Amino acid sequence: MRRIAPALAAIMSLTACGPRQVEVRTAPAQASQVAVQVNNGLSQAVNVYASVGGTDTFLRQVGANQSATIPVQGFAPGSSVTLKAVTVDGVRTFTRQNVTLTGTYVFPLP
Repeated sequence: MRRIAPALAAIMSLTACGPRQVEVRTAPAQASQVAVQVNNGLSQAVNVYASVGGTDTFLRQVGANQSATIPVQGFAPGSSVTLKAVTVDGVRTFTRQNVTLTGTYVFPLP
């Protein structure tokens, strides 16, 4: 048993320190980025939505008198959407129809 233990340790150290297979890959190509720049000049915050076929997708809330560039995810570049900004009290709605998602679209309010 005393002779087996050192031999076993030597075999284990050789296999542990041996060459390992390494696979190197490049990162996948990133999808082109589309965004909406909302310039909210109102005295209250707005909730911003992208809509296709009557289905609204919430993008983000933009505070009063603030600007924000919002990435639009879940829509293919080149898609045509309706952008909608609704004041947090729900009284006023601002829309831009037939917006083609390419690059960054500027959506000024009001």
